[in-house]
This record gives sequence, C-alpha cells and structure tokens, in this order.
Amino acid sequence: MNEMKTGRLEAFSDGVLAIIITIMVLELKAPETAEFSALLPRIPLFIGYLISFIYLGIYWNNHHHLFQLAEKVNGRILWANLHLLFWLSLIPFTTAWIGEHHAATAPVVLYGFILFMSALAYKLLQGSIIKHHDADFPLKKAIGRDVKGKLSVFLYLAGMLSAFANTWPALAIYLLVALMWLSPDRRLRN
Repeated sequence: MNEMKTGRLEAFSDGVLAIIITIMVLELKAPETAEFSALLPRIPLFIGYLISFIYLGIYWNNHHHLFQLAEKVNGRILWANLHLLFWLSLIPFTTAWIGEHHAATAPVVLYGFILFMSALAYKLLQGSIIKHHDADFPLKKAIGRDVKGKLSVFLYLAGMLSAFANTWPALAIYLLVALMWLSPDRRLRN
C-alpha cells in the first residue's frame, strides 16, 4: 500500500497558497501621482483583493484543520489537493478582472464560478480523505450533513445567476459566503 504522512502535502499547499497571495498583491499597482485622491479609483481593486485574501485565508485555515485530522494520504488525495489548488490559483486572475470591471457581468460570473469550483474541489478533497480512513474516522462524524458547505455551493450558484441581472447582489452573496466561513470550521478542530 502506497501511503505517506501529510507533512509534504501540507508544506506544498502552504507554498502554493503563499505564491497565489503574492501574485494577487502584485496586481495592486501604485497610482502614478502622489495624492490621496489617486487612490479613489483603486478602491474596487483593493476591496476585491481584500475579499479574495479572506477567501484564500479561509481555505488555508480549513485545509490546515483538515490535515490535522488526516493521518495519511494516498495518490487520490494528492490529486484532489492539486485539483483544489488549481481552482484557488485562478483567484488572482479573477480578482484582477473583477477589480477593474466590478459592474460587468462576465467578471462577476467568472469569479463566482471559480469560488464554486473551489468549494466543490474542497468537498472532493474532504471525501477523498474520509474514504481513505477507517469508518470511525473523526472527520466523517465532524462533517456530518455539511449544511454550511452545501449552502455555500448553493449561494455561489445563486450569485452567478443573479449577476446576469445585476452584479451587486452577486457580489453581496460572495461576501456573505466569505463572512459565513470567516471563523474556522469548528467541526474540524481537534
């Protein structure tokens, strides 16, 4: 049986998330002039960065708690983790686009889609870890019916759909989901 401990996966994931955040902050360009008023047009970019930073922090925090419970990993878990990191790595692109065009439908829908796919990838990772452990694995009991996770996926879909009519409710929904998860998932604390 080809198993390994979680340390390498955690270290790799931490490094990738650090790079993602670094790429995202590099998108914040300083104004060409030295007046405070030059910052005003950049407020949507900063707000987008802040929300995306919070999302990445939420994923990092819950990922950490998830792997504190996991005792071992296999190839399936490694690929599920890479799948999650792939979707998270697209956040800087969509953050930059939505920051420049926050009232436009396409960037807001794509941002929601990336959040939606990240949530699905996280659920796949959780499921892969649960499947790889015994029936009495604490994570299985902790996740339970996963109402918060399912609600998040539903809200991302609602946000994407509402963006076709008006982007502001969609952005509010994405912010709401981030606020729901701002506190680390208590179910995963050991």
